[in-house]
Amino acid sequence: MSLINTPVKPFKATAFHDGKFVDVTEQSLKGKWNVFVFYPADFTFVCPTELEDLANQYETFKKLGVEVYGISTDTHFAHKAWHDTSEAIKKVKYPLIGDPTGAITRNFEVMIEEAGLALRGTFVINPDGMIKLCEIHDNGIGRDASELLRKVKAAQYVASHPGEVCPAKWQEGAATLKPSLDLVGKI
Repeated sequence: MSLINTPVKPFKATAFHDGKFVDVTEQSLKGKWNVFVFYPADFTFVCPTELEDLANQYETFKKLGVEVYGISTDTHFAHKAWHDTSEAIKKVKYPLIGDPTGAITRNFEVMIEEAGLALRGTFVINPDGMIKLCEIHDNGIGRDASELLRKVKAAQYVASHPGEVCPAKWQEGAATLKPSLDLVGKI
């Protein structure tokens, strides 16, 4: 069964954010758009490139009313140590959630059980706590924050414009489609 259009399951975790440890729950997500970016582990190779790319786009996400969360099965203590030692991770201003029990990672179906690590899973969650986008990569394939930003904008557009859909490569301000009987076979 797909996670699309399902609510985020209850969770409680600690994140490293703005130099502090903060509690995060599914209730923390309500009322705003959220992005969960699961990654395998701190102190690795592709992960810091992705998290830095997101850090470079973070202000744009914030302007759209979106909070970004990085999540791995490391502890929040490991996130702090990584933040303190990595030039790429020092740029991260969004919360890094520790999930050492793997509960959140399992809830989002991205746990590699035999390794105790997450796959590269990206989830866009609407203000009602419903999952609207789910994308899972092999751990050797890094993600692009610009493409994620485009998808978030599309999700927000569709949510605020019932009856319209965004075609492939849609960019903010571009034409959308209104599915109807008259449109069948015309594309």
